[in-house]
Amino acid sequence: MRGIYNSVTDIRRKVFSEIAKMAYDDVTDYAKRIEEIPYEILPGTKAKYRNSIFLERAVIGERLRVGMGLPLREMGEYGALSDGIEESVIATKYYDDPLVNIINFACHGCPEKKVFVTNGCQGCLSHQCTEVCPKDAIHIVDGHSKIDQDKCIKCGKCMEACPYSAIIKIERPCAASCGMNAITSDEDGKAKINYDKCVSCGMCLVNCPFGAIVDKGQIFQTIYSIKQGERVVAAIAPAFVGQFGPTVTPDKVKAALMELGFADVVEVAIGADLCTIEEAEDFLDKVPEKQPFMATSCCPAWSVMAKKEFPQFAPYISMALTPMVLTARMIKKDDPNCKVVFIGPCAAKKLEASRNSVRSDVDFVLTFEEVMGMFEAKGVNLLSIEDVTPLEAGTNDGRGFAVSGGVAKAVKNVIEKKHPEMNVKVQAAEGLKNCKTMLMMAKAGRLNGYLLEGMACPGGCVAGAGTLQPIAKSSAAVKRYATENAKKTSDESQYADRLHELAEN
Repeated sequence: MRGIYNSVTDIRRKVFSEIAKMAYDDVTDYAKRIEEIPYEILPGTKAKYRNSIFLERAVIGERLRVGMGLPLREMGEYGALSDGIEESVIATKYYDDPLVNIINFACHGCPEKKVFVTNGCQGCLSHQCTEVCPKDAIHIVDGHSKIDQDKCIKCGKCMEACPYSAIIKIERPCAASCGMNAITSDEDGKAKINYDKCVSCGMCLVNCPFGAIVDKGQIFQTIYSIKQGERVVAAIAPAFVGQFGPTVTPDKVKAALMELGFADVVEVAIGADLCTIEEAEDFLDKVPEKQPFMATSCCPAWSVMAKKEFPQFAPYISMALTPMVLTARMIKKDDPNCKVVFIGPCAAKKLEASRNSVRSDVDFVLTFEEVMGMFEAKGVNLLSIEDVTPLEAGTNDGRGFAVSGGVAKAVKNVIEKKHPEMNVKVQAAEGLKNCKTMLMMAKAGRLNGYLLEGMACPGGCVAGAGTLQPIAKSSAAVKRYATENAKKTSDESQYADRLHELAEN
């Protein structure tokens, strides 16, 4: 279950914190320092999580490298943990492919998918499991059911028929969470990613119970830039509400970020409002006269999936810039010499920011979890910090982008406010598997005239790979926050007249 603080979470957090400390401290020998950290995170001689303290430290070492933006080391070749570190001790470093990585020796080699009979089988007289199996894959051996794995098609009918719930299906968690079917097995049974299919949504990362999957980070480079005296502005995504604790208000989050050295903090809800206005204009102009439906553009993993799997629908995805890019462009229009760091819930935003067309707008991307590591490294007390000027620029609908259905709702509200006679039909899907189903419906012509919203993460942005809190709790916090502003719909944004200026950049 997402949102449970566990040993994997603890390791991730400690790694992020140590990277941040290394950046904040005046380290003279980074190569030596990175070699020391695994011994500080895991002191002593006894393993705590795995069967070997050496294996545990090796995994920590790879997590440190990737967190610094470096590639994993080749298992079959000699390489020091510090190899290439000087390439990351800089203020500007873009994400290199691949963004999401599997630490091979941390992978448990889970079975891909298997239905099997547990010890709970009572050898009942009715043998319902054998009766319902469409492939004659179940037989009674020594009074108990046994499944022939060569015949089994994993349909689950035997599971449903068993009166004792003694038959279960297990599946590799990373693969089960991947909506692109991008995770398979190598010759040793370890997970591997097909990068031609992967859209960097990060769901595998947060669903691996062994902490074997990691994504690259820019914590060090962000702090390094601040320490060099550059004006670094934080653009914080709408999903931030409640992420740092139930009593940590949005105003406290802003104050805490300023404590880290950020020159200013801006709500990405501003960009969400501008995106809403542009998508509303696009929908009115194109549907249904020029195209049968229109899909939203703000989730990069969703839009990349749609273009990969349904290339014929690529022209139907809105050309509106994402809230991250619109917000960053506005910040740089007003402050051309600053650096912009997007702080959000999303791994795929790191991929989006690495595109050549976006690099000049967004300099760094950090997740909420990575920023929590920075707070811990800097010793920022989120509970006692004093509030600063509140965040009030985003409208309620712009803030609602963080939850599933929020984008479509915002666009629908703007259109129907200007055209009360219209009833905009919307369809929202969360999770890439459901998004694919939605596009299959569109392919069959069942969604003509609709506005389609796709979110790669189940629950929306509040369920992104870089979030800290349970999804339901985060969703409720965002929805409450999206009722507090006097400005309700996106067209009421004070920045609405700047949309075309930013879109033409």
